[in-house]
Amino acid sequence: MRRFRARRNQNVEPIFVLPHAEQRQTPGRSSSAVFCTRPSANPAAGRRYLFVTVDRARPASRFTLWVITPVYLDVEAFLILRQRLLEVVSQQLPLRGARLRFVVVDDSGGLDPEIDNVRSLADVSVVEPPFNLGHQRAIVYGIRSAAAEMADRDLVVTLDADGQDQPEDLPRLLAGLLSEPADAHRVVLARRTRRRETPTYKGLYLLFKLSFRILTGLAVRTGNYAAYHGWLARHILLHPYFDLCYSSTLVSLNLPITFIACERGSRYAGESRMNFQKLFMHGLRMLMPFTDRIAIRALVAFTLTFSVGIALSLTVVAVRLFSHTVIPGWATSTLLLILILSFTALGNFVILFAVFSQSRGISLANLEHRPHEQPRSASATAD
Repeated sequence: MRRFRARRNQNVEPIFVLPHAEQRQTPGRSSSAVFCTRPSANPAAGRRYLFVTVDRARPASRFTLWVITPVYLDVEAFLILRQRLLEVVSQQLPLRGARLRFVVVDDSGGLDPEIDNVRSLADVSVVEPPFNLGHQRAIVYGIRSAAAEMADRDLVVTLDADGQDQPEDLPRLLAGLLSEPADAHRVVLARRTRRRETPTYKGLYLLFKLSFRILTGLAVRTGNYAAYHGWLARHILLHPYFDLCYSSTLVSLNLPITFIACERGSRYAGESRMNFQKLFMHGLRMLMPFTDRIAIRALVAFTLTFSVGIALSLTVVAVRLFSHTVIPGWATSTLLLILILSFTALGNFVILFAVFSQSRGISLANLEHRPHEQPRSASATAD
């Protein structure tokens, strides 16, 4: 037991440091305190003791900067990315005190022999899923694997490892989060201003953006380059929509979002293994978190189609029954076609309504069985 000098008054004894005590956090200090009363035969003579436990694990201003990136047979590019990130962080005064940790998701499922060159790095943790997940779900897998070590005020950055998400843009992404550390729900996304792709890819991407806008009412402007606080990674990333697509789920959850204009860079090394089939699947996955928006728009369209079909059918029947106007033979065929389309629309209405209801009925089983966590301070993770 260690004795300290302390200001005395009539009821307070000198301060002691105890390893175990019921704690009360002192705002603005990295210590905890509790007042205890020593039992006495004379109640009037009871004295109060202030016991203090000092947390020396990490300074209150220190935080960890987590960099989560998927690597699929692309170790050489990641090593270049890591070196450039280290240089950027060392040159930025607000980030110099941060502890930088990389979480690499080996998306080859353990088939990449070069991943051993990454395991030997002290600031890198390698997470190895049992099979290929794709870059979107691999990011989610990596975040959830490291979430238990994240403090609420830590910063989390996700980006691709090939260099197209440029490390030089990182200070601008983190500026808003550093200036408002209490805004735990804030998400900062890189908004693409320019792409270096082939004309064929640009044409297909333009077609996808148009389809995405029609189906969801939103524009595709972001990718995997994102930044937010550790609190959001430990809580919001549990949403089941993240199992479908990472980037579009961040937009679909109505979180406060800040967009930072960033030009897409060039690949550091190697060749892209993305083909048109994978791009098509990626486009479908980006739509999945917006099932509710798509269902509502489809319900409106099918309702209008059904209403128009019924109205036209009644018009044709009324003309045939209450007038002497001769109806040509094609009118009957047209009426039959309209009725078929109307009932098809009605069937799609029912199916989409069921899908919409299912998408809104997200299971709360995981949340109900999770313990109610207390906020984790910056000192929650030891250096």
